[in-house]
This record gives sequence, C-alpha cells and structure tokens, in this order.
Amino acid sequence: MAGKRFLDEPGSELDRPGDQKRMRRRPSFASVIGEAVMVNSLKNFCLALEPMLRRVVNEEMETKFRRSTFPLARSPSLRIQSLEPSNLQLVFSKNLLLPLFTGSKIVDLDSSPLQILLVDTRFDQIVPTYLPRPAKIEVVVLDGDFPEYDKRKWTSEEFNRNIVKERTGKRPLLAGDCLTVNLRDGCAAIGDIEFTDNSSWIRSRKFRLGVRVVPESYQGVRIREAITEAFVVKDHRGELYKKHHPPALQDEVWRLEKIGKDGAFHKKLAAARINTVQDFLKLSVVDPRNLKGILGPGMSEKMWEVAIKHARTCDLGSKHFVFRRPNCTITFNPICQIVHAVIDGNSYSTEELPCITVYAENMVRQAYEEWDSLEEIVGISSDTRLLTQGEPADQYSDHHQSIVKSFQPTDHAYVEMGNLPSNSRFGYSN
Repeated sequence: MAGKRFLDEPGSELDRPGDQKRMRRRPSFASVIGEAVMVNSLKNFCLALEPMLRRVVNEEMETKFRRSTFPLARSPSLRIQSLEPSNLQLVFSKNLLLPLFTGSKIVDLDSSPLQILLVDTRFDQIVPTYLPRPAKIEVVVLDGDFPEYDKRKWTSEEFNRNIVKERTGKRPLLAGDCLTVNLRDGCAAIGDIEFTDNSSWIRSRKFRLGVRVVPESYQGVRIREAITEAFVVKDHRGELYKKHHPPALQDEVWRLEKIGKDGAFHKKLAAARINTVQDFLKLSVVDPRNLKGILGPGMSEKMWEVAIKHARTCDLGSKHFVFRRPNCTITFNPICQIVHAVIDGNSYSTEELPCITVYAENMVRQAYEEWDSLEEIVGISSDTRLLTQGEPADQYSDHHQSIVKSFQPTDHAYVEMGNLPSNSRFGYSN
C-alpha cells in the first residue's frame, strides 16, 4: 500500500504548471468589457481637458510674466522722464498781495485776479509760449516748506506729495469756482478764490499756492508746476488789525508796522496826541528825537527804521498848508515838509532852503504848533512821499534805478520758483 504524499514533497501535483494556472482566478467577460470602456472614457476626457488646461496655464504664465517685467520695462522710462529737465514751466505773472486772510479774495500786487503764464526757459530770456491745444490747469495748496531751501527744481511726484488737504471735518482749503481753468494761448486767469482755513495748524505754519497741469487733459513733455512764495494765512478776524500797505494819512497810527493796536507803543503815542499816521509823520519831520523819546527804549533802532519806512510809503495827496507871517509865507505838504517859501520878498525852493536852515527850522516848529490854524489849499500832488528826511531827490532816483536793474527777466531764480519779476513784460495785457 503506497503511503500519502505531503504537499511539500517534490512529487506533489501542485508542482505542475497546468495545475497552478487553473488555481488562479480568471477575469470575467463583463469585467474586461468594463475596464476597456473606462480606459477609453478616461482617454477621451483627457483629450477634451487638455486644450482648456493649456489655455489656463498660458494665461497665468502671461500674467505673471507681465507683472514681473513691468517694473523693469516701464518704471525706468517714467523715472527718467520725471527727472529730465523740462523747458516748459507755468509761472505766476505777479506776486500775491499779502497778507492773506480767510474769506478774502486772493489777488496779485495790483489787486487783479491771478494770471498764469506758460514760458520756455531754454533761452537766456524768459520766452512766452503756448500749446497746440488748450489744457486744463488746477490750483492747489502746498506746504510752505516745499521745496527745500536749496532745491529749486522738483519732480511731479514730490509736488503731489506736498499738496495740503483740508483738516478733518473742515471745508476744502480753497473755495471758488475757478480752481480749474483752461490754459489757452499760453495764458489763463484765475477767478475769485479764497482760503477757508488758516495756516497755523501745519508744521511750517505757512502755505504756498501751486498750479499744475491736469494729467488727463494733456499728453506731452512735462510742464513744470508754478509755485508762489511761502505766506501765512490768518483768520478773518485778524483782518481788523492788519497793516495797510501803503497806509493813508488818516489811518490810525497802529496800522504802521511794529506798532500794535492797544500795545505799549500805541498807548504811548496816544498819550502824546499822536493818533494818526499823519501825526506820526509830522513829528518825525519836525522833531524825530522827541518821537523816539515818546516810543521809549523798547523801540529798537531796527524797529524804528521799519516803522518810519512803512509810514513814508504813504500817499501825501495834493493838499498843502500855508503858514503866513508879516515877512514870510511858507507852504508845507501834509507832513510839515516845506514845499516853497517866500521870505523878505525872496522866493526859495526846496533845494535852496539849506542856506537858511536855522530860520527855516524855527518856522517849521511854529507851523507845527499852529497846524490846525494853517490855511489849507489844494495844489499839485506832492512827489515826496518816498523821500527820507534830508535825502535829495536825485539820490532817490539813483536808488530806484539800482532796484529796477536788480530785477531783470533773465533771472531764472524767479522762474524756477514759479514767479516772474514784477517788471517783466511779455506783451500780455493784464
């Protein structure tokens, strides 16, 4: 009887290849068909998805590429353009009339509306120019510390960064319907504009006015902005105490520089019956030492010069005053200066008076004491309003000419700051 064979014995039936294949599980027909259909569907799905994926990937790559190359391709050109020297510049035709108060119209030195000009600075002289088509310009408020003292040129970005906006809860700093106007033929007039707030709340305590071209209205080379000098804007209530430039003869004496209303100097002058600018000027002519003594040691020499210089800008008008004595007839202007004298039948002009100085001084003092009783006449307008005491007229003429010569239109320092010399002429009619 043959013994049993174990599975691990070499002669086992499982060692035969045919038996091993039969032991494996054979796939069914349905599973084979299902697998074939799934593979085919996945292939079709991939073929349909591929174009969409390609498009999305391309769009994302292009976006990333543009973002990464924009600073390299665009910014340098813009930066170079802003730093390139510009030949075209906006300028104010005249300086502002100061001081400025809130609610008061902003005008130039002639009390006329502000006028903006377009000039070309390439040449030795300032040359007016114009654009092929009108462009819009706008008026803005700038910090008084801009630009820096030693920097007369600036970029558009620096200009825009220093524009001052209104305080929180306040109205816009500038009010008016002419903040944006058209620049035509190289000229534009700014209408009625005014400040709505003072300048005490910013660090510099000063404002500047600036004028720039509205970017959307102009495509071309850069036009440098116009900038005024720095100035203080005071509240409207301070206008009641402002100084007059020039003062009038009948203005109260505190309208003069260095003499404040109800201040120490004002009270001292009032106690000495010096109430008007005319009273101040008369005593400065007759007895300047006495006038200085009334003001006291608090009035320094520099303050005295400022006050007396301001007073002498007064318009003397056409009135004259006649002082009569049996042997003389002397004609004075409103501040007690001799205009003409007839003494012992001899006629003396102003230039001939020094030869009779002592006698003339005595007559002047007597006339000053009796001023209210002098005969008042209306004559030719006096031309001595700017002459200092004892200063000959030809000396004043030479001094005036030297001042005019110092302001030539070729001085680009004024134009670089957006201002023109007051005596510049470009053929424009203001």
